[in-house]
Amino acid sequence: MKETPQSAQHSKDLTVRELQGTVDTWIQSIGVRYFSELTNLALLVEEVGELARILARTYGDQSSKKTDSMGSLPDEMADVLFVLVCLANQTGVDLTQAIHENLAKKTIRDADRHRNNPKLHP
Repeated sequence: MKETPQSAQHSKDLTVRELQGTVDTWIQSIGVRYFSELTNLALLVEEVGELARILARTYGDQSSKKTDSMGSLPDEMADVLFVLVCLANQTGVDLTQAIHENLAKKTIRDADRHRNNPKLHP
């Protein structure tokens, strides 16, 4: 199968910073403008709910109803990530820097916590 410019673009791994730029470009060119921060928060909660529904029925104890229309797990995860990136962009959060700082915090805080947790050992 011949690779088109569009398929080549989709096969390229994105850094978090590139993802933030790609989402911003999409919003400016196709999405017209960002929704308000509060609207995006509501959308994020909605998307997390859709993701939770799939996970509860696929990996949890809840069964699907006949009327359930199951979404796609990867698509719902991407929806959550997209809205989260929108919120980061519009509030000026550099997610690359934030994740580095967050992992450093967790590394110090949890250095022995999980190793010493008897619930995590068989």
